[in-house]
Amino acid sequence: MFKPSRSNLSDSSDIPPGRPMRPPTATFARRTPSGHYVNYSRDNLSRDDLDSEIGSVEFMNYTVHIPPTPDNQPMDPSISQRVEEQYVSNSLFTGGFNSVTRAHLMDKVTESEASHPQMAGAKGSSCAVPGCDGKVMSDERGMDILPCECDFKICRDCYIEAVKGGDAICPGCKEPYKQTDLDEKAVDNGGRHLPLPSSGGMSKMERRLSLMKSTKSGFMRSQTGAGEFDHNRWLFETKGTYGYGNAIWPKEGGFGNDSDDGVCEPTEFLNKPWRPLTRKLKVPAAVISPYRLLAFTRLATLALFLAWRIKHINTDAPWLWGMSVVCEIWFAFSWVLDQLPKLSPVNRVTDLNVLKEKFETTSPQNPTGRSDLPGVDMFVSTADPEKEPPLVTANTILSILAADYPVEKLSCYVSDDGGALLTFEAMAEAASFANLWVPFCRKHSIEPRNPESYFNLKRDPFKNKVKQDFVKDRRRMKREYDEFKVRINGLPDSIRRRSDAYNAREEIKAMKLQREQAGDEPLEPLKIPKATWMADGTHWPGTWLHPAAEHSKGDHAGIIQVMLKPPSDEPLVGSANDNVPLDFTEVDIRLPLLVYVSREKRPGYDHNKKAGAMNALVRASAIMSNGPFILNLDCDHYIYNSQAIREGMCFMMDRGGDRICYVQFPQRFEGIDPSDRYANHNTVFFDVNMRALDGLQGPVYVGTGCLFRRIALYGFDPPRSKDHAGFFETCCCCCSGGSRRKKRVVNAASSMPEENRSLRMGDSDDEGGMNLSLLPKRFGNSSFLVDSIPVAEFQGRPLADHPSIKNGRPPGALTIPRDLLDASTVAEAISVISCWYEDKTEWGGRIGWIYGSVTEDVVTGYRMHNRGWRSIYCVTKRDAFRGTAPINLTDRLHQVLRWATGSVEIFFSRNNAFLASPKMKLLQRIAYLNVGIYPFTSIFLIVYCFLPALSLFSGQFIVQTLNITFLAYLLIISLTLCLLALLEIKWSGITLEEWWRNEQFWLIGGTSAHLAAVLQGLLKVIAGIEISFTLTSKSSGEDNDDEFADLYIIKWTSLMIPPIVIMMVNLIAIAVGFSRTIYSTIPQWSRLLGGVFFSFWVLAHLYPFAKGLMGRRGRTPTIVYVWSGLIAITVSLLWVAIKPPSGSSNSDIGGSFSFP
Repeated sequence: MFKPSRSNLSDSSDIPPGRPMRPPTATFARRTPSGHYVNYSRDNLSRDDLDSEIGSVEFMNYTVHIPPTPDNQPMDPSISQRVEEQYVSNSLFTGGFNSVTRAHLMDKVTESEASHPQMAGAKGSSCAVPGCDGKVMSDERGMDILPCECDFKICRDCYIEAVKGGDAICPGCKEPYKQTDLDEKAVDNGGRHLPLPSSGGMSKMERRLSLMKSTKSGFMRSQTGAGEFDHNRWLFETKGTYGYGNAIWPKEGGFGNDSDDGVCEPTEFLNKPWRPLTRKLKVPAAVISPYRLLAFTRLATLALFLAWRIKHINTDAPWLWGMSVVCEIWFAFSWVLDQLPKLSPVNRVTDLNVLKEKFETTSPQNPTGRSDLPGVDMFVSTADPEKEPPLVTANTILSILAADYPVEKLSCYVSDDGGALLTFEAMAEAASFANLWVPFCRKHSIEPRNPESYFNLKRDPFKNKVKQDFVKDRRRMKREYDEFKVRINGLPDSIRRRSDAYNAREEIKAMKLQREQAGDEPLEPLKIPKATWMADGTHWPGTWLHPAAEHSKGDHAGIIQVMLKPPSDEPLVGSANDNVPLDFTEVDIRLPLLVYVSREKRPGYDHNKKAGAMNALVRASAIMSNGPFILNLDCDHYIYNSQAIREGMCFMMDRGGDRICYVQFPQRFEGIDPSDRYANHNTVFFDVNMRALDGLQGPVYVGTGCLFRRIALYGFDPPRSKDHAGFFETCCCCCSGGSRRKKRVVNAASSMPEENRSLRMGDSDDEGGMNLSLLPKRFGNSSFLVDSIPVAEFQGRPLADHPSIKNGRPPGALTIPRDLLDASTVAEAISVISCWYEDKTEWGGRIGWIYGSVTEDVVTGYRMHNRGWRSIYCVTKRDAFRGTAPINLTDRLHQVLRWATGSVEIFFSRNNAFLASPKMKLLQRIAYLNVGIYPFTSIFLIVYCFLPALSLFSGQFIVQTLNITFLAYLLIISLTLCLLALLEIKWSGITLEEWWRNEQFWLIGGTSAHLAAVLQGLLKVIAGIEISFTLTSKSSGEDNDDEFADLYIIKWTSLMIPPIVIMMVNLIAIAVGFSRTIYSTIPQWSRLLGGVFFSFWVLAHLYPFAKGLMGRRGRTPTIVYVWSGLIAITVSLLWVAIKPPSGSSNSDIGGSFSFP
């Protein structure tokens, strides 16, 4: 076992004082193309020597193709490599700071049997070596891998022992093994020791990049490439000649964006009509032109109205006038911030047929027809299985595994930030159930591919289904899913009973040992820790049910388990011999890579909540699969449209796609009450604001349902960025010094190697072209992670199938099969999820998800836009993703409180839009400024909500008299607002009811959660008091018969106090106002109508809040309404008696009442 607490560059790192580091025992090696190893000793080989060797590798601009002949056949992966990958998928990897990284080989990961050959703990044959009960390793079909022709069954450990210590003699036939290409550096002398990946020579990532560089011509394939080369087609469609070798030399001018990459491509490829993957649909001029005109008309009217209000002071009530004018000025300013970014909305559509034609169709550039799409790493985050039910998370995982995307290009990583065995075994059950669910979805084109949602569909499930066996398959699948749910729901009790049994056994053993050792001496009571046990009878390395040292939520080792090993590169079609209850003949039964990750947590470290967990997944996925794109989902958001990933990829792979940092999908929700009482759908934001931002620099990142470019998350600048006029532009940007710096940056970038030319960080002038030797200071001391960066950048480029494509990659470059997963790779992934890894790096500061705010999503998107990236809003015809939202009033208010608190933190941080760089557009800055300012509107909103009541109590109004000028201004402002709303409804597709619900909850949230957020934000800034937030519970209500039972549950919170006070005061004020006016000698009906109108305006907005306080309809006793009315009448009469209207005497009302 290796015992480094850092990676193989730890000797040059800064080690925190007081933390002694154990010297690494890993050896450095470089594997040659022939499979042999060149060893490097740390004693006689310095890091400079390694860097010089890496830097000495040069790549020519031509490709030599050597056709396969009987003497030159492509070599299949060796037996040892497949055995190694099988070993990795059956092992649970643990480790962390200053601790040993272990690989625990597991017989099973759950109580039920695993049948799919890709799954960890899959059932297999037993080793035939006497005294060994290990499993024989299997291939992608689950067939035994037998290294000897005598078919003697042998496990991995016995095979290694036979090769290394037994002269490579088969224990069965006693004959030497014919193939012993054993990966000796994958294991050490101990058998299960995990060395770090080699930093010497060419790493696995560098070999992959060099292999992709050799595919500059679409027709050429390296011998190590995937698939067979079609010689006849190549000879027929080109002017090549058949011989021992053919070379294509670059011509002048070349092809693509760089002349030095100019490989001669066939003329017919350039003459082929180029078709875009996406189209931008602008809003019709008949709608957007009046919309803009009305917006500017209302802006001018507001300016004139405010000027009139300031000039005409209400001398009878100057205090009332002053408060109202201040509030109105702020409301006008807030409206301008919200309205200006809405002036250029756009719609976008994708063409999936063109995507398939370019990337997955047999062509001269891709003779095999294998998918040329880039890889995608899917992230699912969960933290607490009690508040986030494992069944919900399992359904999300199943929808990802069944997504319509090339299986070998898709990887799924589940982050369990609580380290719970319940989540671990639920994921194992989901992986086992995917053996049936995923092929079933592919066979019958199931939508949606979340089993819970699919089986609960209200529509006809048999519509458009033509296969004869669909009814039988669906019935059997429903039964299997019901059994799966029962197993998931029974996991907590199963884990508890299993742990109690094992703990009782351990206690009996300890007591027996104590009696044997003590003899006749009195026995002391034993304290046996109550551990949590896994299905294979070993301790769970994460959080125990009864927390103990190094086994609690904030103190446990890092864990990685490959639930489903990487699939084979070729389709694996089901057969009649498969042991499955459904017929999957001619159906691809492969499953994507599925990895369970629980990062290390230790006391004394700030783990940065969800943002820290996501950054740990970014690093672990870079080591294990390195997909150039990342799509993150919350555990309760699943893929509703199986082609959603393809929709997002259309934007990334289109012309100019290399400048897109992320594609944000709208959030759609299920389980919302039909009336959407608390505006949970949030359609105004997702269908109005986000579409409008798409016409600027792009939508904000909203935390889930977002397809990221990995390089953008790494903090690099876009390939081509422009400066825009900012709030605080300085003259130095326009002076000659600025131009000289820009020229120096361009020269530096042009001198960089081609694969690094797009990796630029704009922190300093010297880093126009990023030097990879500086990256460990930013990314940490994992050389494997640093090596993966240029590979991810290259693979994420659009297809260079047209001369106008900038920064593209050659067709066919990504048809190369992925590297097999070995133990050293997973061991490195364990090291990068350790709690110490981010020390003295830029993770969370510039790289990855940004720390320091409860709304890390908005800040992360802001940083990308601030570097010049743009984002895209992808609204698909069928919803891409769906999730759940809290429909309970208290949960909804707490959710809004968390968002608003994050906005206040943004306003008081360096992420304020006032400090944006010149690379961000002006209207985009205004949108981000509004994000940070909108909670402060609550201060003025609460004051304004009390003004009608104060007006009715005092008998005054905000203006001296209700004259024609005031009413005309009020009418124009109200009409323009309504017309703007109608036009927004027209171009966004929302309904009038949704718009009104949004207005209502704007006032509800503004008078409750937003005010609390401002107070909490000020406490944090001024006093440094941190506010902690808890997860929103996703469990159902007590009434299981009612789908919306949570809607009627009343859970008291202090956030309800301000709206309740506002409602009560306004109701009493209306009664007081009527009483005052009725009993007045000269009734002031105009002032009464003005006050009553605004009071009803406030109460109409607060109606959903009042309805929520009443609970379930019919449950509120009638006496409550009677007493409320009596109290209001009594208080109003009492007010009039105490302070009678002018012109009347106390004797008219209640006699001579006075306080004693």
